[in-house]
Amino acid sequence: MMTGVPTSTAPKRSRARSVLPLAVAAWVVLEIWLLTLVAEAAGGLTVFALLAGGFVLGAVVIKRAGRRAFKNLTDGMRQAQARMQAGEMPTAPPPGRGSGNAMTMLGGLLLMVPGLLSDVAGLLCLVPGVRERIAKALGRTFERRIAAAGSGSLGGAFQQARIRYPDGKVVQGEVIREEDGPAGPYDRPRPPLTP
Repeated sequence: MMTGVPTSTAPKRSRARSVLPLAVAAWVVLEIWLLTLVAEAAGGLTVFALLAGGFVLGAVVIKRAGRRAFKNLTDGMRQAQARMQAGEMPTAPPPGRGSGNAMTMLGGLLLMVPGLLSDVAGLLCLVPGVRERIAKALGRTFERRIAAAGSGSLGGAFQQARIRYPDGKVVQGEVIREEDGPAGPYDRPRPPLTP
């Protein structure tokens, strides 16, 4: 029996963090394999045209989604400003407004990534019905993760992260502002330096 050997209390690595590097490597290998198949069947110029076309289409999609998001933001700011000038309290925008911009931008980003599978995934993110289903599924997954992390709120998740890392210790204390206490000789403002 060994004594004095420190035991590790580090948290276990999550399954997703273990599998993610393997999934990315498999994705890259599959993309390269598909590109070589297309190059053998149709030629290298076709592969280049597909990759360049995907990049340009992705850039156009991201630009349009960004403009739409900026337009929604400026319209919302104008409406809020008009309500405030009329003496009303501004309200939150309706939940459906501006939805789909994030998924559209993700689709554009996937189109810009070189590869055929990423292009297919990007195009799927641009199809309206599929886009909403993916967004809902991602939203439910995010909500479940947040609920499992703590008290069910985002603040609870950050509180749990703060308590557990890096060493799990919490230091209780009190904040004392300088204006609360008496001014010492070094707290007085200094006169400006003149040449």
